[in-house]
Amino acid sequence: MKKQVISTARVMGLIGALLVTSTAVHANNTITFKGEVTDQTCSVTVNDNTANPVVLLSSVAAAELANAGDTAGQKMFTVGVTGCTAPGADTQITTKFVGNNVTGAGNLGNTGDATNVALQLLDNSLQPVDLTSEAALEGLVLAEGTTSAKTEYGVQYISEEGGATAGEVFASVQYAITYN
Repeated sequence: MKKQVISTARVMGLIGALLVTSTAVHANNTITFKGEVTDQTCSVTVNDNTANPVVLLSSVAAAELANAGDTAGQKMFTVGVTGCTAPGADTQITTKFVGNNVTGAGNLGNTGDATNVALQLLDNSLQPVDLTSEAALEGLVLAEGTTSAKTEYGVQYISEEGGATAGEVFASVQYAITYN
């Protein structure tokens, strides 16, 4: 009889441990999937490149970024769509940007070794884009009867605090498009 009590206690202990472990394993282990079904699908290009686009900026002197808020080296890049189904009416397309390593001022933080410098994304009116949350930019229009469209955005160096030093500058942003 004593063996059954010990055995039951061990089993109950194991069940309790499994329940605690099971609860701990499932806490904060969520994958969220987000998608969209639309009447339109297109291939997205950046500077006419569909795979791993890179926008090369010109070199600028550290002296151009000496003061807080100084900007330099503005570079335009094109976001486009191709291979679309020709719409019966103009279709507004929104370009969504989500920055990686975003600064408190909403710019793209530098992961290179230059200091006191970030990259600032510009909309198609050349106004700064705040990337502290998802940025949804308008301006890309797929005209009635066409299968492609493009618009330009910009990027530039910015020294948020001044005193930029020489070195490499790297930053990245994720992008997607939605059809309106």
